[in-house]
Amino acid sequence: MTGLHKTIGLPIMLEEEGEKRAFLPDFVNHLVRLGFEVFLENNYGNSLGYDTDDYKQEYAAVKFAPRAELFDKDYILILRCPHEEEFPKIGQHSCLISMLHFPTRRTRANKLKENNTQAISLDSIQNDFGVRLVENMKAVAWNGIEVAFDELEEIYPHLLRNPERTWNVLIMGSGMVGKHAVDAATKFGKKSRSIKHMNLGGEGVIATTLGRTITEQPRKLQDLFKNADMLIDTTQRKDASKPIVKNEWLAKLPEHAIIVDLSVDPYLVEDIPPVVKGIEGIPQGNLDQYVFSPNDPEWNRTIPNRIPSQVRRKTVTCYSWPGIHPEDCMRHYAQQLLPLMRVLVRKSYAEISANGPFFERALYRAKLDTHLSEKREPIHKY
Repeated sequence: MTGLHKTIGLPIMLEEEGEKRAFLPDFVNHLVRLGFEVFLENNYGNSLGYDTDDYKQEYAAVKFAPRAELFDKDYILILRCPHEEEFPKIGQHSCLISMLHFPTRRTRANKLKENNTQAISLDSIQNDFGVRLVENMKAVAWNGIEVAFDELEEIYPHLLRNPERTWNVLIMGSGMVGKHAVDAATKFGKKSRSIKHMNLGGEGVIATTLGRTITEQPRKLQDLFKNADMLIDTTQRKDASKPIVKNEWLAKLPEHAIIVDLSVDPYLVEDIPPVVKGIEGIPQGNLDQYVFSPNDPEWNRTIPNRIPSQVRRKTVTCYSWPGIHPEDCMRHYAQQLLPLMRVLVRKSYAEISANGPFFERALYRAKLDTHLSEKREPIHKY
């Protein structure tokens, strides 16, 4: 213990029922050993089967409190961003740390600014070369593609036993998610499934990665669609107001083809400029529902009326793919966050400097103030 006693609040994510993630007791105890006084929302961790004793153990610096009290701590750490109506509850000298997605959530960034809120966006924490330090890209790719091959196996029960059938997967984007997507696709989204397929003498999966040179050529792109069993979007666009794939082009995909949305950009059609999905007319899923058949009534509910969606294929899409396996996900984030928390226990938001050591510089890049002053363009995944 350092004796600095910075306070940190960990609220529960008020999202869909399927959102079970919470920071695990080991991480909370690490925060105490660093010098934080930790305040957890009442019932924190219950969704994962943990109770008060699991978190408190022998540490008096771990306390439980009502949600409202957590927003006036020095730091508020929550993986998914709180609802915007809670922004005014954040204390004047408190700092919100969350996945805030400043480049594509301009309205959110502006509301935080209007409330004079100090904020650090976990997804903007980058090293000196622009590589994210808090990410779970592997889980995004593997979890999403595992679900997609589960669905393909529903259509083709002998998916693994057909020795004369090669499966064709198109992957748009070759960045961090795209690279993991290649690995996951060639292994049927699950290593055990891949081993079974090889033992049965199958011919495997051909994964083709498409960069801008192809995705910006509509005719060539649609030609590739004709033989695709799966179309995967891992892209991050400079201009998120325009789709890469128009809805009408999806007619070129075979009827059985499955669309996999790993970019999971939202529909924010009222924003200026608006934000739309890279593949036009596909739904927005979450941890309660991430598989959508073409005739699913939820399709229309999640897509704004102005977005063309007449051409449909089965789609798997989830705003939080890592949350499919919640405990694995939170262990992963804890390992990435600990060195950053060592900085925050010593520094206030205002003290975080662009000229500090490695992790301090990374935090500086993720500050709302930095984003607003530099107006940096997003780093492309491909």
